[in-house]
This record gives sequence, structure tokens and C-alpha cells, in this order.
Amino acid sequence: MFSKKALFCHVDDFCQKFEPQWQQKLLTYGGIKRMRSRSLCLSEIMTILIAFHQNHYRNFKHFYLNQVQQQWGSAFPKLPSYQRFVEWMPSTLIALCAYLKHCER
Repeated sequence: MFSKKALFCHVDDFCQKFEPQWQQKLLTYGGIKRMRSRSLCLSEIMTILIAFHQNHYRNFKHFYLNQVQQQWGSAFPKLPSYQRFVEWMPSTLIALCAYLKHCER
């Protein structure tokens, strides 16, 4: 188990290599490709999701509101609301699976 900072560094190093390759592989649907900006980067979102599974919380909402927002707020200064974060979670699935596969090696 990594510390929060070490986990973020490990995930961020992975994302620095993964994201450019992933963006090249994405299909474009013949028009403008919308890439809405977020207040958190992919590696920050993944770090929070992985940290949830490494902690003893059973409920993600409780973890996010009590651990992430209250205690880690200085590490993640642009945290969105719980609802917004939950909306972003599905978009990290491919990267998260690739990261976990990368960790098996």
C-alpha cells in the first residue's frame, strides 16, 4: 500500500505515458471532438478512487465527504462536489483498468 503522495506520483507517472496514447486511439465521430475541462486531472481522480479501495471505508460518499474533502482538501485544492466527481468516475474506467494491469507486471 502506497502513501497518498506516493500513490499519486505512481499514478501520475503512468498517466503521463498513457493519456497521449489513449487520445490517439479514441475514435472521432466526424465532427468536433468535445473535451470538457475538469478541475481535477485523470491521475488525481484515479488516485482518489484507488485510495478508497485501500482504506477501510465501505461507502464511497462517506469516504469522499469525510476523508477527501475534509482531510485531503489541501492536496486537491480544486475538488468538485461529490455529485460531479461521481459523474466523472465512468470516464476513468479504461485508464484505471490499464493502470491495474500495469501494476501486475
